[in-house]
Amino acid sequence: MSNAYVPPKVWTMDAENGGEWASINRPEAGARFERELPVGQHPLQLYSMGTPNGQKITIMLEELLALGESGAEYDAHLIRIGDGDQFSSGFVAVNPNSKIPALVDRSGSTPVNVFESGSILLYLAEKFGQLLPQDHAARTQVLNWLFWLQGSAPYLGGGFGHFYAYAPEKFEYPINRFTMEAKRQLDLLDKQLAENTYIAGETFSIADIAIWPWYGNLVLGLAYNAAEFLDAGSYQHLQRWAKMIYERPAVQRGRIVNKTSGEAWEAIEERHSAADIDAALKQRP
Repeated sequence: MSNAYVPPKVWTMDAENGGEWASINRPEAGARFERELPVGQHPLQLYSMGTPNGQKITIMLEELLALGESGAEYDAHLIRIGDGDQFSSGFVAVNPNSKIPALVDRSGSTPVNVFESGSILLYLAEKFGQLLPQDHAARTQVLNWLFWLQGSAPYLGGGFGHFYAYAPEKFEYPINRFTMEAKRQLDLLDKQLAENTYIAGETFSIADIAIWPWYGNLVLGLAYNAAEFLDAGSYQHLQRWAKMIYERPAVQRGRIVNKTSGEAWEAIEERHSAADIDAALKQRP
């Protein structure tokens, strides 16, 4: 093809290319400006935004609180990724990778920094002894699916979601390529859930908490406006699971924390006590 893109010998950044995130994406890591992170009153300090990766952690914390784990009380500080808050010196000190979510556990004598959403879920599950089976075989199954999610979600978000919903132009090849993979993943989950109540068996776990914000939101029409395009209704077992998880009270609470869009009742920019969520949910139609 005469108009095909020919990669240069050495790639350089084109600041005009990249769509919605072009203003913040750069090929360098590290802090871009000085700013300390706020610190609230609770043992756990979360710095996040209500994206699928952020929802994983707020749902996890709300599930732990629902289980009676008072030590899971947390402050959820909003990191506006579109504004580049994740590149502050304070945030980079917690997560050198400059991605949300990031957690600081201040319950001990020395603060513990935890980053990467899968690592945070595992850290919290082990800290509180909840939502991760003790039996070795059952635990392994949960971790299998947790790591599956960490490897698969980028194809859904950065792949399908980007080219279908966010790219400045629609191109057939990347949309077809990542739609194929997204549907393969949906089919995989549907087959797994045909034989199991939850993702990793008959018990709700961090595998469900990790996977639902990406794939549950997607098939319920809450992400990328793509449910019809993907024929999401045809994945009956995945639909059953997605609706069941959505109805959990802790999921209802956690999914609205650090959100900046939507109705007033479903966009709690910051959470510093249970009352913040309670007040919002009272406004729910």
